[in-house]
Amino acid sequence: MAEPVRIAFLGGLGEIGRNCAALEIEGRVFLLDCGLMFPDTDMPGVDLVLPDFTWLRENEDRIEACILTHGHEDHAGGLSFLLRELSFPIYGSALTLALARNRIDEAGLLDQTELIPVVDGERRRIGPVDVEFIPVTHSVPHGFAVAFHTPQGVILHSGDFKLDLTPVDGRTTDLARIGAIAESSGIRLLLADSTNAEEAGYTQSESTVGEVLRDLFQRHPTKRFVVTCFASHIHRVAQVAEAAIAHGRIVATLGRSMGKNVALAREMGLLSIPEASIVDIEKVAGFPPEKVCVISTGSQGEPMSALSLMAAGENKWLKVGPTDVVVLSSHAIPGNETSVGKVIDGLHRLGAEVIHSGVADVHVSGHAMQGELKTLLSIAKPDYFTPVHGEFRHLRHHARLAEEMGVQAGHILLAEDGDVLELTDDKIDFAGEVPAGYLYVDGIVGDVGRGVLRDRRILAEEGVVVVIVTVDVRTGEVLTGPEIITRGWVHAPEAESLLEEAKKHVRLSIEEASFEGAADFETLKRHIRQALGKFVNERTRRRPMIVPVVMEV
Repeated sequence: MAEPVRIAFLGGLGEIGRNCAALEIEGRVFLLDCGLMFPDTDMPGVDLVLPDFTWLRENEDRIEACILTHGHEDHAGGLSFLLRELSFPIYGSALTLALARNRIDEAGLLDQTELIPVVDGERRRIGPVDVEFIPVTHSVPHGFAVAFHTPQGVILHSGDFKLDLTPVDGRTTDLARIGAIAESSGIRLLLADSTNAEEAGYTQSESTVGEVLRDLFQRHPTKRFVVTCFASHIHRVAQVAEAAIAHGRIVATLGRSMGKNVALAREMGLLSIPEASIVDIEKVAGFPPEKVCVISTGSQGEPMSALSLMAAGENKWLKVGPTDVVVLSSHAIPGNETSVGKVIDGLHRLGAEVIHSGVADVHVSGHAMQGELKTLLSIAKPDYFTPVHGEFRHLRHHARLAEEMGVQAGHILLAEDGDVLELTDDKIDFAGEVPAGYLYVDGIVGDVGRGVLRDRRILAEEGVVVVIVTVDVRTGEVLTGPEIITRGWVHAPEAESLLEEAKKHVRLSIEEASFEGAADFETLKRHIRQALGKFVNERTRRRPMIVPVVMEV
């Protein structure tokens, strides 16, 4: 009887981002990805959202390694926070590790880890288990599906993938190897990317974007081009640069991450831009518009990104106007639509021509659609299946696809963050939960809790009312005040009578508290908060934060 294997999902199931799972094999813990998520609009002031690391801290002595499927922030961006508390080696492709290294180095944590590169098709013994790295195509080069050869059979995680038959670098998803595993040892459990599980058909090849870009350069020969995309999308950058150079243009990068990633990709031989064709952004002004292509960050409308500053007319390197074509070579991440829309509006106001995925095919997804997901299921022939990487609707759709492809309904486990699966000799089933809440980052890790977020939402939606009063605690007499200061509830100069009425209610509440024998500040504060809160709600139907400040002499 083989020892059970467990998988704890710490993030990425029921959301886009925070992808993180922990596999418990023969007493050792293998971390599979450790990503972050960008905040929603209901998280005011939050910079990033991380997985809850509680369970990992509790099991730090058993952590064998972290396996990275690819280099995107939603899969590797959390490491620069987790390594502040724990230490373990990290395995991934050379590019994935180089991208992760940038963040880890910035945090000064390289001494907390060892970065161990692996190559396509490698099967390596890590601790008590064989881990196999299977090439897959995605929107960042050199991604992997990962097969864990465990005592309970093979657990295959697809990573983020698509079935691109004509990828820019010729590196296709190795379906043959997945099929070989399925035919030999079999795949006990498949965990697969669900991002596009609602979308029928097949994802277009990345190489189709190059054709569209070449056509755009052909149709706008006299204008300067500014093209934005994710800095990690090396294949997209390569196609932009190739099209620009073919039309006699020089290339410049704008944005720190874009400059660093382009330099890294050129150094690793993943990006071929002749030295004569690339210039520093500060020299671009010396070239005529028709000879320039700038590749920039900011495709998601981030507030201080290069593109947002351009749209506001505040970028110190580029002033955008009627002689410019701006191409947004990306889709807006869910939640960023408003920010991207404002940037597009701002660019139009400056007179630029803006081309985005809504008007031209300047972007294709890096995730498999239904046709590709069915193909993977038909080749892998998993005994059990769990959809991962997506909002709950995506997971639900992927589960239905699996059933259509012959996976038994009872063998499809629809898990969410915090769930633990246990693989035993006779079945795979749910086996408890682990902490998997959000860890909010505002400045430093763990700086924001749910209580702080709740207060911020109240302040943003309802405002705050501060009451300052000085009381003789022995007699209950109000010596000075009450003074009422408000922000976001009513505008004080226009609501003097309302504020005077509010002061009367505060005085009455203090008198009632004194009559009842209240002699401590907390009781007085509670009376003031309740009385003023009731008055404010009755008169304005609002619920601002009430902050009583009681002083004594």
